[in-house]
Amino acid sequence: MEIVILAVVIAVVVLGALGGLIVGSRRKKQLPPPPPAAPDITAPPAEPHVGDEAETPREEPRRTIEEVDLPGGSAPVTVEEPPTEAPEIEIPEPTEGRLVRLRARLSRSQNALGKGLLTLLSREHLDEDTWEEIEDTLLTADVGVQPTQELVERLRERVKVLGTRTPEELRTLLREELVTLVGRDMDRAVKTEPEDRKPGIVMVVGVNGTGKTTTTGKLARVLVADGQTVVLGAADTFRAAAADQLQTWGERVGAHTVRGPEAGDPASVAFDAVKEGKETGANVVLIDTAGRLHTKTGLMDELGKVKRVVEKQAPVDEVLLVLDATTGQNGLVQARVFAEVVDITGIVLTKLDGTAKGGIVIAVQRELGVPVKLVGLGEGADDLAPFEPEAFVDALIGE
Repeated sequence: MEIVILAVVIAVVVLGALGGLIVGSRRKKQLPPPPPAAPDITAPPAEPHVGDEAETPREEPRRTIEEVDLPGGSAPVTVEEPPTEAPEIEIPEPTEGRLVRLRARLSRSQNALGKGLLTLLSREHLDEDTWEEIEDTLLTADVGVQPTQELVERLRERVKVLGTRTPEELRTLLREELVTLVGRDMDRAVKTEPEDRKPGIVMVVGVNGTGKTTTTGKLARVLVADGQTVVLGAADTFRAAAADQLQTWGERVGAHTVRGPEAGDPASVAFDAVKEGKETGANVVLIDTAGRLHTKTGLMDELGKVKRVVEKQAPVDEVLLVLDATTGQNGLVQARVFAEVVDITGIVLTKLDGTAKGGIVIAVQRELGVPVKLVGLGEGADDLAPFEPEAFVDALIGE
């Protein structure tokens, strides 16, 4: 009996152990293996978002402008600008004999004409070929056909009568004939002092690029050097900075400049300049007009309008035509057209010290019937000189 009970107990123990093993193996198959352990990473502190650190606004007591105490007796701080220095007034060189002082500059580029003529006239036999060479020399120098023929004819007669021809005699002969051709008796004074009124009125006209505005400024220096007071009218309202350029010239010699808005009415500016000249008692009013192309009919008509508007106050005493001496015969075409629009009373030849040919002085005077009154012999402020026939001819033929 005891043996049977022991066997039953052993069987129960064995069955229990087997049951535990079966359950354990099933659990091991159903559960996945645990994941490997990840390393610890410290995350960076997060950026605060808008409103994360905001606080609920608290009402605080505020004072009105009347309740705020201002510092007593303190004046507002004023920043003083440095005083503008007035431009230094220059004293121009005297005009008397100015062309003589500048003669060396002119002779460097012009005396080829005189030397060429003297060389040809010094030949032992003056045959027809020689006289043709003399004519060609004069025509190349822009003297013009008619003046050249007249000069050659007179030279032929005088050389025939003279007989012997020493270098000094030939030079004297050529000088006399050239001075006669240039015109010794022409009135070359710039009319700026009418007897019955003040101021004298001078209009300066010409095409673009001839140095018209610069010539106007230099002419102001000439007049100031002669003791006159000047008002400048900047009626060239179409070219950028033309008024500034003219005003700079005026400030250097103490001349006031009347100007208007850019692209404004040039006739209005000219009218105001003459009016101011009258009110201030100035001696001369110089009016710088816009550079007109002689092929533009409308612009030329406007130039005539400027003159008519000015003459509502007083007559224009001088109309100076500025020509570039280096343009040669093309300058004569310009001169003809301008003479049809306004009455030209005098000519200013600029750039006469460059590649210009001295004969243009003779040709343009013959074309218009008016004298060359001023010549420009350089870029210096005082390089505008009253024209003197004798000094000019001496520069042409050399000493």
